[in-house]
Amino acid sequence: MEQELIMGFLTPQYAQMLIRFIICVVVSWIIIDQLYYRKSKRRDFYFTFMLISVSIFFLVFFMIFVLEDMKGKAGIGLGIGLFGIFSIMRYRTDSMPVREMTYLFIIISLAVVNALASSMRVEELIITNLIVILAIVLCEWRLKTNSVKLIQYDKIELITPDKREELIADLKKRTGLDIVKVEVGAIDMLRDMTVLRVHYRSTDKGSNSVDRMTKIPKEETR
Repeated sequence: MEQELIMGFLTPQYAQMLIRFIICVVVSWIIIDQLYYRKSKRRDFYFTFMLISVSIFFLVFFMIFVLEDMKGKAGIGLGIGLFGIFSIMRYRTDSMPVREMTYLFIIISLAVVNALASSMRVEELIITNLIVILAIVLCEWRLKTNSVKLIQYDKIELITPDKREELIADLKKRTGLDIVKVEVGAIDMLRDMTVLRVHYRSTDKGSNSVDRMTKIPKEETR
């Protein structure tokens, strides 16, 4: 009786979509909450990834649903739509670290795959999502990354290769960070200043919102 009532106001196609949507949301939550957020602690990207996953799924599903009635135009419309979806990664106000960019691409890709996989059995769809999760787990386990900070440094006499140990020791003393590697960037001889990319082992459970900034805004260097 309950099944008949459900099918009474939901078409079989929409009911199948809800099943794929649940799979998409659960998989996205596992990737974002259990794999990404545990290490980064970036709530802003958590918010972005989850909502992008939901919105992209419905966008692709209803785009296909509408294009089914447009004979001969479904392929072209789908291609243009997918191009537009993946182009959103270019339009950002802030630079996005490589790790966050990778997770964004994975989330968008899984949302598209789950929305398009109408002819795939649920078991096959679940296995496909599990393969992606397993790949992320293996990469996160094998490639443990250190936190990174950009530092404007005033002692440019210490940036030469022969004084690298002295430079690291000074940075450790002044910042209190467990620094493992230092890269020298732009050098301003007029103001005796340089920009350093400092790799360090984080003692916190997660990194903050500026740990992986790739550049210092111009207004902060003046």
